Amino acid sequence: MFDKDTYVQRRALLKKRVGSGVLLFLGNDECGLNYADNTFRYRQDSSFLYYFGLSFAGLSAIIDIDEDKEIIFGDELSIDHIVWMGTQPTLKEKSGQVGVAHTLPSTALASFLQKAAQKGQTVHYLPPYRAEHQLKLMEWLGIAPAQQTGSVPFIRAIVDQRNHKSAEEIVEIEKACNITADMHLAAMKMVRPGMREWEVAAAIQAVALAAGGDLSFATIATVNGQTLHNHYHGNLVKSGDLFLIDAGAETAMGYAGDMSSTVPADKTFTTRQREIYHLQNAMHLASVDALRPGVPFVDVYDLSARVMVEGLKELGLMKGNAADAVREGAHALFYPHGLGHMMGLDVHDMENLGELWVGYNGEPKSTLFGRKSLRLARPLEAGFVLTIEPGIYFIPELIDLWKGQRKFADFINYDKVESYRDFGGIRNEEDYLITETGARRLGKKIPLTADEVEALR
Repeated sequence: MFDKDTYVQRRALLKKRVGSGVLLFLGNDECGLNYADNTFRYRQDSSFLYYFGLSFAGLSAIIDIDEDKEIIFGDELSIDHIVWMGTQPTLKEKSGQVGVAHTLPSTALASFLQKAAQKGQTVHYLPPYRAEHQLKLMEWLGIAPAQQTGSVPFIRAIVDQRNHKSAEEIVEIEKACNITADMHLAAMKMVRPGMREWEVAAAIQAVALAAGGDLSFATIATVNGQTLHNHYHGNLVKSGDLFLIDAGAETAMGYAGDMSSTVPADKTFTTRQREIYHLQNAMHLASVDALRPGVPFVDVYDLSARVMVEGLKELGLMKGNAADAVREGAHALFYPHGLGHMMGLDVHDMENLGELWVGYNGEPKSTLFGRKSLRLARPLEAGFVLTIEPGIYFIPELIDLWKGQRKFADFINYDKVESYRDFGGIRNEEDYLITETGARRLGKKIPLTADEVEALR
């Protein structure tokens, strides 16, 4: 936890920004994996963590702006809980650690909300992402799950606050990034033909656990890098494969790192692999060089896509004007995702509050394939922490679909593309803080260029 004053100041700023009403924070409960007492790894709701700092199951909180009162709702442990779980601070002691003077039993929350509504107070809540929260909101506030979209003033106030990382948050995020770098260095050194993907995934998690944290998301460690979120780890690594790793650490305080790396299964890249890898590096470096306050991130994405198209033209895979190809969406055959996303207490920071607010500041998103997957497009501001992760992929199913439709035939040389259909995918990713004058990489450097990768191998 941070110092108590940090949480007091965060809540004070939030109250000022929202202005009136009751702010409801639903903390997360334990969740059974296959029966009630065999639970998933516990993770507190990130907005609850940000404002109340307590990583204990079964807590919720209220900020009554109109009455200038803050309350944490929860229950004391029974002797049965203590026997199985050990002792914990009392609810009063927990609340005191974050500067909250008032506590009530969890059963009192429903009546508190009902009384607030009867008094004409607005009850602000956040979009729920857990079924039990949907049920609570339906029971307590009478809002059907399909209508539980959240309070826009509440969402926007939190997004604006959490998007700008404080100095102490940056220290914690950099800690996560350093652990993440160690995870990748361990994995990049061990990949070799004849092993299974799960051996690499296990080594990655071991580094995170040994550092006192855990994974910030499910690890991608795969020879099938063309599948963007590939969480299967059962394949045999063969000579000639590319091995894509996307993994991140989460610190004990809940802050995330997120990096990607791609290595050859052999000690060196083939000529074809090196050509595509070098092009992905060019996309990455051009994007990093463009980072500074005031620059719309969508423009940085477009830059990375144009760099890719120009490079693919040199290899005979694309043709025509690069700007036209990117504007129309032809590049998305090879680059079907965004350039990066916000990062902090969530690896995709505040994704539960909606990309429209976090990454677009309320502006509409594109519906174009590829471009619609941009999680971040808004102008950059000092204090933002984000990822840079352009990629190049050869997805056989997508190639077949577009080729059959003769889609973007003015830009794509499908006959040449066919010879790459077994190539896989390449993605490298780093984490950056936007500063007053530019950007700074967070965490220790992991190999980026082909020469750096081969030297490590």
